[in-house]
Amino acid sequence: MKIREIIREIERLAPVALQEGFDNCGLQVGDADAEAVGALICLDLTEAVLDEAIALGCNLIISHHPVAFKAFKSLTGRSYTERCMMKACRHELAIYAAHTNLDNAAGGLNFVLARRIGLQSVRILSPKGGALLKLTVFVPEAHAEAVRAAVFEAGAGHTGGYDSCSFSVSGEGSFRAGRGCRPFCGEVGELHREPEVRIETVLPSFRKSAVVSALLKAHPYEEPAFDLYPLANAWAGAGSGITGELTAEEDAAAFLLRIKDILGARVLKHSAIIRPKLRRIAVCGGSGAFLLPEAAASGADILITGEAKYNDYYDAADSGILLAVGGHYETEWGAATEALSEIISEKFPTFAQHISNVNFNPIKYL
Repeated sequence: MKIREIIREIERLAPVALQEGFDNCGLQVGDADAEAVGALICLDLTEAVLDEAIALGCNLIISHHPVAFKAFKSLTGRSYTERCMMKACRHELAIYAAHTNLDNAAGGLNFVLARRIGLQSVRILSPKGGALLKLTVFVPEAHAEAVRAAVFEAGAGHTGGYDSCSFSVSGEGSFRAGRGCRPFCGEVGELHREPEVRIETVLPSFRKSAVVSALLKAHPYEEPAFDLYPLANAWAGAGSGITGELTAEEDAAAFLLRIKDILGARVLKHSAIIRPKLRRIAVCGGSGAFLLPEAAASGADILITGEAKYNDYYDAADSGILLAVGGHYETEWGAATEALSEIISEKFPTFAQHISNVNFNPIKYL
């Protein structure tokens, strides 16, 4: 099995196109066409993690945080990032990072956190904007179903939990084939009218190339007529944070203690407890305090995240929502490695994968 095959499965759930603009997800070091002999999954890549991978005989390291986060012009070993890159190259290790693409993916890191907390009716808190296109294509009636099936298979037609979504209306198309054309129907030089179906469907913009390629392959016309429109609609299939509900109300203080235990946090910081009972929960691993307005607007009783600024606690109180901050490492370590491990296990159940035992929180507590 090639490393590329494992990457393909990760990106099936968490396409790199879902990453934020500041991020650097994907394969950072190594040959995707090399044979995969074992994978080590970690939150952060360090020299100790590299040593662990070598000792285990793994030639692929999958991290949540990218080791090569910022651009650099030389590799001299002056920083831990450069030392890790150099060591990986010396030992022919591939390094892959799934960061904000995993955060933003439905079924990704935040969904694992929600599952651990026991949330029901889970959905994206802040759906991704500017990520959808509408496809309109005109097809002869007899070929409409084949074209629909092709674009659905390529990734179009998903709306929430539904797939194969489209709208169709019948009409009449007209065209005249010029000299040198090979028309599917009609004759060169003659005006032809054909019963056609107008098919409309929606697709994520990063699927554009695959969907158009599938359309052109399935469409019988030499020059198919189709349009792509950018949509203002937010995409509920990807985005920041999630919301969900507990099966029953919980006492706020008791719930905070439960969250502290789930995260394995030494400290759980929180704003003033405004509501004695909690039911609707918002969650965002890592740095998610920016979602306070969206969490409050969604009707959430609490936002659980990893980092927050001092004034965020005041803002939470003003918004009538409880803010709980468990630490960046604590909210991501277990959820990220579990999400990545599940992707590999589901597709490659016998492949040798390991979760790193040498991960450590760079933040220390007295």
